[in-house]
Amino acid sequence: MEAIRKVFTKEYPENKKKWSILGQSFGGFCSVNYLSRFPEGLQEVFLTGGLPPLVKQPDVVYERLYRKIADRSHAYYQKFPEDVQRMKDIARYLTTEQVKTNTGGILSVSRLRQFGFMLGFHGSFDLIHGVLLRMANDLSMFGFLTQPTIQIFDQLGPFETHILYALVHEPCYLSGAASNWSAERMIHKFPEFSACTADSADPILFTSEMIFKSMFHDYAELRPLYDTMDIIQNISNWPDLYDEAQLAKNEVPAYAAVYLNDLYVDYEYSSETARKIKGCKTFVRSDMYHEALGSKSAEVVEQLFKLRDDVLD
Repeated sequence: MEAIRKVFTKEYPENKKKWSILGQSFGGFCSVNYLSRFPEGLQEVFLTGGLPPLVKQPDVVYERLYRKIADRSHAYYQKFPEDVQRMKDIARYLTTEQVKTNTGGILSVSRLRQFGFMLGFHGSFDLIHGVLLRMANDLSMFGFLTQPTIQIFDQLGPFETHILYALVHEPCYLSGAASNWSAERMIHKFPEFSACTADSADPILFTSEMIFKSMFHDYAELRPLYDTMDIIQNISNWPDLYDEAQLAKNEVPAYAAVYLNDLYVDYEYSSETARKIKGCKTFVRSDMYHEALGSKSAEVVEQLFKLRDDVLD
């Protein structure tokens, strides 16, 4: 980013060469890295759902995520209790039938549970319910899933078109340690996830922003990359992502939107990071989710600018 800034501003007068950046989610992680490495290039930094946890390894991140996605799963089933049985019926069908997606992937039970990836977005409950209802209706009426339904399902998962997302998700938390398939390992600490099946008494819980080995079978675009991913998972000499000493003496204005119910970027970790960035101002909302910058853009941007202009009252 700093190299790009230097190219873009090469002909600018010296007092115009700094730029302002806004980072959403992983973009926020990148922005905090930039802030800690090249503060001289920054005029100001805005962060939305993007204050990263300053950890060395993702196990602690996933431990909190599993608890949060369990709560979100139960909240979903509280709104749509009939979907408890629908999920089991669909899972039972997928256990006995191999369903191929239109992109060459496999619609497995594991991939079905990955619908939970969306549970941290505004409007996600109704969206997921609509797809599950359609899938259940297909099975009831025809005994199989129709191509239009499979196409809708295929479009909801990000990993056929966002390959790097799968490859770098766990490494984006690493400093001097190996991930070693963190999400895959951590799920076994939570029997409510690892033991739930179509025939178990409890609901089938959704999973979320997690990378599993099965995905490199279920997603056609990821299949050729399993060996590559396994190498990445075992690399341990990752450099420090953030210069915490520099953040502690930061002089660049930084403004962050932090969401109490953020499914993907933990609120407590975000708050801790905000305290470690000298001068970082935050506003916290309990009525916004992770992608509020997209779904409630005007309100989020207005609040960020109020932080900058110091006119919150």
